[in-house]
Amino acid sequence: MAADQQDTPMQIARQRFKLRVWITSRLWAQVIAGMVLGFGLGLLLSEGTGLVEPEMAELVGLWLALPGQIFLGLIAMVLVPLIFSSIVGGLAGAGSGEALRAVGLRLAGFILLTTAAAASLGVVLAVWLQPGAGIAGLSAEAPPAAVVQAAEADAGTEAEVAAPDLTEPSTFPDLISNILPSNPTASIAQGDMLAVVVLALLVGISVTQVQTERAAPFLALMDALLSISMNIVKWAMFLAPYAVFGLMAQLVMRTGFETMIGISGYVGVVLVGLALLLCFYLLVALLAARITPPRFFKAAGGNLLLAFSTSSSSAVMPVTIQSARQLGVPESTANLVVPLGATMNMAGTALYQAVAILFLAQLSGVELAPVQIAVVVGTLVASSIGAPGTPGVSIAILVNVATGMGIPIEGMVVILGVDRLLDMSRTVVNVTGDLVAAVLLRSAGGAEEGAAA
Repeated sequence: MAADQQDTPMQIARQRFKLRVWITSRLWAQVIAGMVLGFGLGLLLSEGTGLVEPEMAELVGLWLALPGQIFLGLIAMVLVPLIFSSIVGGLAGAGSGEALRAVGLRLAGFILLTTAAAASLGVVLAVWLQPGAGIAGLSAEAPPAAVVQAAEADAGTEAEVAAPDLTEPSTFPDLISNILPSNPTASIAQGDMLAVVVLALLVGISVTQVQTERAAPFLALMDALLSISMNIVKWAMFLAPYAVFGLMAQLVMRTGFETMIGISGYVGVVLVGLALLLCFYLLVALLAARITPPRFFKAAGGNLLLAFSTSSSSAVMPVTIQSARQLGVPESTANLVVPLGATMNMAGTALYQAVAILFLAQLSGVELAPVQIAVVVGTLVASSIGAPGTPGVSIAILVNVATGMGIPIEGMVVILGVDRLLDMSRTVVNVTGDLVAAVLLRSAGGAEEGAAA
């Protein structure tokens, strides 16, 4: 009996040790814990409970979100060298020119087709379900200052660079020539990720045409730069649970359940569309690559949870590369496809924006002709490709597209109120699309390496 009593504390200690190891060794468990705790604290401090004044709640939210801002800042700091070195190294390791062309053409076709299909799906759902038909009165209200400031802070200067200027239409040759970064240094300073990607593509393709002995020092530098950047990302990952906790608490404090319930129709249409798009991606992975949904989520579940919490496909790009390798994608293919996908593959964003545009039109009573809807789809496909994978960017694009179509934007108060929640959801779909693209292209990156993985 005494022995049993002595064993009880030891057993409890062992269980606690196992639990601590289980939590600290699984990032997804920490992320879930941070999300749940952050949601509860945000709900407790929200305006609906009346426990704290709105001004104090806003101040507390800013401090709670500080780890999240530091986390995103660390990722943003190494984003340019990470993307540049990943693409250059991926192109150099892809092999022959035929392999490069195969990867490039297939990836471009995948991005264009899925983005156009996603935007069209959003239009069909919005026209069919009419989410803005019954709440036209909300469009006359002005957006709360705190919400507008939050959206502007999330979008930042990157959104201004990425958003298309629809007031001054350009010719097709101008659009093509503007893709080339005439001043790469300025593009990097402004956060123009599309310019960085184009420069990396040109440099990477050029490296494959240079003699191996002459290109070796440069490739060694790129490999070292990638390793250093990944090491900084690993440091940032220690902040991920705290970042999730703070960002979730701030989101719930600012929006509250009342806002979400009031526009549940709009939120529901977007979430249904994103769910259908996610199922489509999983079906493609199953039919084309023989990867079942359980296997997919086992390899990428933690990555998708982190994408949901950070609302940034760029922030989780290193984790996405690791998830792709767990799915059997060769390292060279993952290092090439995932950075390109994180910058250009935004099908979830295109679907969201299609629903939001028609939602704004329905709020304002604006009838869009089929030709105008087709123009909206084409514009959203073009603007989504190359937009930075950071929170808030889609709002700036959405405002410009709506203005160009003559749709009043007073109803943005409705969209801004729940944008963060929908941003988190569509980021999951975007990252899933990046992984599916990498899986589909894994054979082009080298079958032997993929088999080894």
